[in-house]
Amino acid sequence: MSAGMWWGRPAPELRPYLAAYTGYRTEAGPPSVHQGVASGHLTFLLCLDGAVQILANADPARAPGTFVAMVGGLHDGPARIAHGTPQTGLQLRLTWRGARALFGVPAGELAGDTVDLAALLGRRTGPLLERLAEPGTWAQRFARLNEELGELARAGRGDVGVRPEVGYAWDRLEETGGTLRVTDLAREVGWSRRHLADRFRRETGLAPKAAARVIRFERACDRLRGPSRPALAAVAADCGYVDQAHLSRDFRDLAGQTATSWLAERPS
Repeated sequence: MSAGMWWGRPAPELRPYLAAYTGYRTEAGPPSVHQGVASGHLTFLLCLDGAVQILANADPARAPGTFVAMVGGLHDGPARIAHGTPQTGLQLRLTWRGARALFGVPAGELAGDTVDLAALLGRRTGPLLERLAEPGTWAQRFARLNEELGELARAGRGDVGVRPEVGYAWDRLEETGGTLRVTDLAREVGWSRRHLADRFRRETGLAPKAAARVIRFERACDRLRGPSRPALAAVAADCGYVDQAHLSRDFRDLAGQTATSWLAERPS
């Protein structure tokens, strides 16, 4: 199988928990370091061959490691990942609600860390990987993923335990592309900024201000990867940045590299 990427969409009942599926195949290359970019989604990764070596987590207090299946929590700084060995796998955009619904833990417990899937799913991890590795097309793999994760979601407790104010606050940040002021958000929720920050961080792993920043940054990155490859200045203006320099600073802080370097790693 040649190198490449393939995209799928979760089943409707899973969309509150998973935003997108990406299948990928990489070939061997010179050893290098890939930056794990901050975003508004947790990273749920399943290797069908090979493994992911995390050299440094976004939270330096969290130990690195090598994983065949893993979940990376929300973070507002880059992680460092070894690159250069061949690998085939599935990368899923997991929402903070999905951490509770599929694994029974708040996303806040995974913040800045990379956790082995077996620590969350136990003995179900092996059969899940075996089922996904069965021969077939990527469309068939995505369908199997829907079946397996659908079972997990039906067996779980959904958003039981999530304060509705936290859900409302995150949804408002997403609706506004991360541009809503936290003071205004707290007023809408009816909590003080301090109380909102505490409850919000405990559930998601990020404070509202940091969440707004990564939501806006993820939106900008998605625009830059679009078919037309718009100019950085146009994306900055469209996504609510003060100017291009502001977006460039976020690339430095949240991706650990320039926008040009980030794009070079992600050809159209």
